[in-house]
Amino acid sequence: MESLQSFAPLILMFLVVYLFMIRPQMKRSKNEKKFAQDLKRGDRVVTKSGMHGKILDLYDDGTCIIETGAGKVKFERSAISMELSQKLNEAKNSTIQKK
Repeated sequence: MESLQSFAPLILMFLVVYLFMIRPQMKRSKNEKKFAQDLKRGDRVVTKSGMHGKILDLYDDGTCIIETGAGKVKFERSAISMELSQKLNEAKNSTIQKK
């Protein structure tokens, strides 16, 4: 019984780390993967480096062509930021609804 009591704090610490760090990261990773798969032509996106553009073509190898102000650029789908792209589209939709 004493050995179980001595391991209880360690088990509790692992449980807390799992619930507050590992599980949310796994959920976020799953959402980002779904976002990258659900991209389609014409979507307005922002890359993780901050480049804004519109998707022109999507390829099966995980790349896409994005039209920017500077021209057409080829990116990996994983380089597109889910959070920044959603904020961009939410801001655009809210301004459209206000008009």
